[in-house]
Amino acid sequence: MTSYDLLVIGGGVNGTGIARDAAMRGLTTMLVEKKDFAAGSSGANSGMIHGGIRYLMNDPQVTKLACLDSGYIQRIAPHLLFRIPFLYPVSPKKPGEPSLADRALLYGAECYFEAYDKYQPLKNGKPHTRLTDEELHELEPGIVSGTLGAVTMDEYGIDPFRLCALNARSAAAHGATIRNHTVVTRLLREGAAVVGAEIEDARTGAREEVRARAVLNAGGPWAPKIAALAGVAVRIRPGKGVHLTLDRRLSNYGIICKAVDGRDVFVMPHEDSSIIGTTDDDFYGDPDELTVTQDEVEYLLQAVEHTFPSVRSARVLRAWAGVRPTLFAYGPLEDALSRDHHIYDHEEDGAPGFYSIVGGKLASFRAMAEEAVDTVAKALGKGERCTTHEKALPGGEKAPPAAEELSRKYDVPAFAAARISYRHGAEASQVLDLTLENPELSALACPCEGVTFAELKFSLEREFAQGLTDLRRRCRLAMGVCQGARCIGPAGALIGSLSEVESLLDERWKGQRPVLSGDGLAQAELMQSTYFGTGALQHRGDAPWR
Repeated sequence: MTSYDLLVIGGGVNGTGIARDAAMRGLTTMLVEKKDFAAGSSGANSGMIHGGIRYLMNDPQVTKLACLDSGYIQRIAPHLLFRIPFLYPVSPKKPGEPSLADRALLYGAECYFEAYDKYQPLKNGKPHTRLTDEELHELEPGIVSGTLGAVTMDEYGIDPFRLCALNARSAAAHGATIRNHTVVTRLLREGAAVVGAEIEDARTGAREEVRARAVLNAGGPWAPKIAALAGVAVRIRPGKGVHLTLDRRLSNYGIICKAVDGRDVFVMPHEDSSIIGTTDDDFYGDPDELTVTQDEVEYLLQAVEHTFPSVRSARVLRAWAGVRPTLFAYGPLEDALSRDHHIYDHEEDGAPGFYSIVGGKLASFRAMAEEAVDTVAKALGKGERCTTHEKALPGGEKAPPAAEELSRKYDVPAFAAARISYRHGAEASQVLDLTLENPELSALACPCEGVTFAELKFSLEREFAQGLTDLRRRCRLAMGVCQGARCIGPAGALIGSLSEVESLLDERWKGQRPVLSGDGLAQAELMQSTYFGTGALQHRGDAPWR
């Protein structure tokens, strides 16, 4: 039976961040994730390392921590982050002459953003600017006319799937054992103490027991279920958030819009698409069984249309949802809940050796991991100081090679070289070196996202990817405008698995189903005909393609 100092359960951004921190401090560490890294909440967020301006009034410590950690994340993964300037337009409530209340709203917004400015240096952001209506429309003419003006702010986008994968890789490089697609079936006990877990390989069914001096529950919305295995209770107030992905960039700016109920909704550029988000509703179901309704889709589109009318000209590629593991509070509205976090030492609950972390934000994951490992290391009497804010993640050690240079050297299209450079940073050359031995790997597997077969092979060999759905997260396979119509089959041929092809088709269908209409419906029918008609794939009994 293998023994570790720390067993981490959950492969989201908190779990992978904790595993990296612990391994870097010299703790023997194992990380297990029942699906894949960022397959839950960490991959279903807005894809932003943002400072949390909305929490400035009620949770200023959350805003400060997020901004501080944003600066550190930029330092350790500079290739993964990209700046998103945001516009906050203010329109009069009624057409015509703006009222005193309308003008007061714009003034109040500027004061609020001015207060946020003191945190901007922590994350290398620019201070706010107040724009006239004319200046606003010079920057973005697509915004509805007749505004009172706007206020600007800076935030940063990121690929959260790659962030989690790179954390896991870094943890492994420092000696951690990393297992995705591995389920915890029960916790091991010696008396009251939690001393490890029985784990099962979700693909083979093989089981083994693993001992650990400490077990840390980083299950996000699944944390209460994991805690129940130890006979303790962890309370969260799960919140469901829905996002939409559009088939194009509507703007090079993020735009904050007002929904029908007064909530703020945004549309922002993300790589070559746009993301609209987000809803915030209490969720009482199973986080493994998330669905998106047409009402939720329309709520988001209506909110953006109110400020940016041309949104209806874009095609919605997919809708996706995640569950926020928000700290429990009875009474506040969903979007007023604290985004703070809490670390539980369950010794006081009668389960020594067992810990849980809940709450928090993507932008402050590294600081949360540091705090969690501080707690465990102190209890174990072992561990060096945290250095996760100083040492780069894989690919962040130096500036990536220029896309033009990669394109010439490896004979790949310039846009594909640029995308690989973004996803892999300084390791982009290592990815494309695979083409020197096998030139056929320079071919594009996914033309929409510029994914070469070399990148797929690299992720299968180096990034714990075990199938096409994992490659979707690592490389954005099938996440472009064709939603897999042109790439799922060729990528499936690379790994030689028809079942993986069907799994990824099912995954794409979940996101497409709530938004099917017009060209999107035609594309879905074409995809079904291609794979299940011409391609003669067989339907599984539970497959949604019918």
